[in-house]
Amino acid sequence: MISFHLARADNGVIGVDGQLPWHIPADLKRFKAQTLGRAMVMGRKTFESFPAPLPGRRHIVLTRDITWRADGAEVAHTVAEALALAGDDVAVIGGAEVFALFEPDRVELTEVHCSPEGDALVPPFDAWNEVFREEHPAEGDRPGYSFVTLVR
Repeated sequence: MISFHLARADNGVIGVDGQLPWHIPADLKRFKAQTLGRAMVMGRKTFESFPAPLPGRRHIVLTRDITWRADGAEVAHTVAEALALAGDDVAVIGGAEVFALFEPDRVELTEVHCSPEGDALVPPFDAWNEVFREEHPAEGDRPGYSFVTLVR
C-alpha cells in the first residue's frame, strides 16, 4: 500500500523555502502517528529540512544525485528502487516532485484553510473518495484546518 501524507493549503501550497508555511501541532502529531514504524519515501530536500532523522521510521530518500549520502537515510535513485527498499507499506511524505512520481492508494491530507505564498505546490486530489473528515477551527494566528482521508 502506498499512502501520501501531507498538509496542503487551499491554493495548493505545501511549502516555502523548504519549510511548512504554518505551524499546526495537531497536524505534526497526526503525521507522527500515521508514519511511526513505517518506511517513508521522500525527496532529498524534504529529508534535509528535518533537524535530524525522525525517530522510529525508515527514511528512504529519492534523489537524482548518485553521490548523495546522509546518516539515517537509505538512498534510492528511482521509484522502483524506493518501492523495493520500502516493501509493502510505504508512506510518501514529499516534496511536490516526489508526490508527482507515485500513484497512491490512500491520501492522508491536512487541508489548511489559508492561501500562503509558496514555492512547492501539489494539485488538488480530484476524483478521490472522501472517507473521513474532521474539521478544526482557526485559533489565534493558526489557520483552520481539516483532517481528510481519501481513497481511490
